[in-house]
Amino acid sequence: MRFMKGLELSEKFYYEYGEKMIKEGFADVEKYLAVGLVGSGSECFGYDDELSRDHDFEPGFCIFIPDEDLIDSRTEFALERAYAKLPKEFMGYKRSPLNPVGGNRRGVIRIGRFFEMKTGDKNADIPTDVWFHIAEQFPAEATNGKIFFDNFGKMTELREKIAYLPEDVRIKKLAGNILLMAQSGQYNYSRCISRGETAAAQLAVGEFVNASLKVIFLLNKKYIPYYKWTFRALRELEILGGLHNSLEYLISSGNTAEETEKKQGIIEDISSLIAEELRCQGLTKVTTNELEQHAYSVNDKIKDSNIRNLHVLYAV
Repeated sequence: MRFMKGLELSEKFYYEYGEKMIKEGFADVEKYLAVGLVGSGSECFGYDDELSRDHDFEPGFCIFIPDEDLIDSRTEFALERAYAKLPKEFMGYKRSPLNPVGGNRRGVIRIGRFFEMKTGDKNADIPTDVWFHIAEQFPAEATNGKIFFDNFGKMTELREKIAYLPEDVRIKKLAGNILLMAQSGQYNYSRCISRGETAAAQLAVGEFVNASLKVIFLLNKKYIPYYKWTFRALRELEILGGLHNSLEYLISSGNTAEETEKKQGIIEDISSLIAEELRCQGLTKVTTNELEQHAYSVNDKIKDSNIRNLHVLYAV
């Protein structure tokens, strides 16, 4: 049997059984429904593999419904019961049992409840100060996967609303993480090595890699996912995605004299590529590769003076 991704399995299961269930049993509320596979789990990002099938992998889908003024709790319960009665196995894969009021990841889900869980607001209205500090994995989980159909349009509307960060927030995050790259990689790593503090040096490398990953995703205008999928997602990025091997070497190698010299070269190479991309995107005119200078130059690109005047590290 060829390996089938969870998103493909979900869509096939819906069109084989779910579509008929809705059209025959819930024609009166079909106009309010959206169906797809969105949310938590590697399969929603397309990152699932053979290993990830040991938990939460099943032929299932989400039925997103609006508030109770349009679909009451009795109809919600009936939808959930009908969903639970769909075949327990499909294409050789078994479904996970759901409790009577619905599962967290599959089955019937209130649109407002879903976005409140992912963004803090049922209408996905995220205040600017929250955007600065919200973990990007959550809006990523609200906008990933695929919607098979959306008759009501509300699910699509809210997903589009938070498709990505507001531009000034992106630039503020970018400036702060560039400064962290400068501090940890271009400055502190070599100083720690000079003092013989190899453990501290490795912590500095970790800070540099973490900040570099955030900068690369920000330059691509893509949410950075949960940490265990970050390198997987990095390889797919159009801008600087090819740096995954260099970044992996930095955090997986030791600090012998030979490795230290190689690491310092890699740090400077990565910093140079970041600086060049910042210039290409018109975010800085600084000509050197000293990232600290670029951080303040990027910060100056923020249009809102209140955001621009916040400390450069405010959003990291």
